[in-house]
Amino acid sequence: MRIELATAPGVTERPNEDWTSVVLPASGEGGSLILLDGVTPPAGDVGCVHGVPWFTARLGGALAELSASRRDLTLPEILADAIRRTADAHRDTCDLSHVRTPQATVVMARWGADSVEHLVLSDSTLLLEAPDGAVRAVVDDRLHRVPLAALRSAASADALRNAEGGFFTAAADPSAAAKAVTGRTPAADVRALLALTDGAARWVEMFHEGDWADCLALVRKSGPQELIDRVRATEDTDPDGAAFRRWKKSDDATATYVEV
Repeated sequence: MRIELATAPGVTERPNEDWTSVVLPASGEGGSLILLDGVTPPAGDVGCVHGVPWFTARLGGALAELSASRRDLTLPEILADAIRRTADAHRDTCDLSHVRTPQATVVMARWGADSVEHLVLSDSTLLLEAPDGAVRAVVDDRLHRVPLAALRSAASADALRNAEGGFFTAAADPSAAAKAVTGRTPAADVRALLALTDGAARWVEMFHEGDWADCLALVRKSGPQELIDRVRATEDTDPDGAAFRRWKKSDDATATYVEV
């Protein structure tokens, strides 16, 4: 089995809010992949004294433990339990009803002898490669379907966050787990997995340097750090967003690759 991952902060002045892990049980049977992209809140009160990196570390740790130890639970059930655990860890000190309470996008994959399960919530991406080289992207495109004008207004964006007609993230409400995009693929039909936060997926989605198959081929050949380095190189050639309009010049970027 080959496992490679790389992550880099968007700017050195801020902590990296992404989180990733690959868990392999001691039994050697199956494994799981977890990738989170913490949602950077706008400046101002968010009702929490801890911050996004604390949240993603707590949520990611719970997801890693549960995905390995509770194979009797579905991935949405695991995500709901992990959200509940994380909320319990700071509900006595923080206002979890605040719309900007720490939150994250989620990618999960869990594989065994018979199948590969997947879950995607919000705008991170999971790529599944078949033995013949075909690549399927699993995405939750609800955020991309929200009109850009609505996202430019903080009040409008907040009204659409974790609301029907808008988009969903893992925050403090376990019911959000039921909104995730999920599925199951026969194990024989999956050769490799690649999970990407949107900062790494820019290579395809924003900069159009290749398609998803090209992206996975690049990571297989040169590793996930090469993908992030190429994203950063393109960002550096367009620091003001003249060629590629974006909210941030550089975003936290994480790529996790597993050959199963």
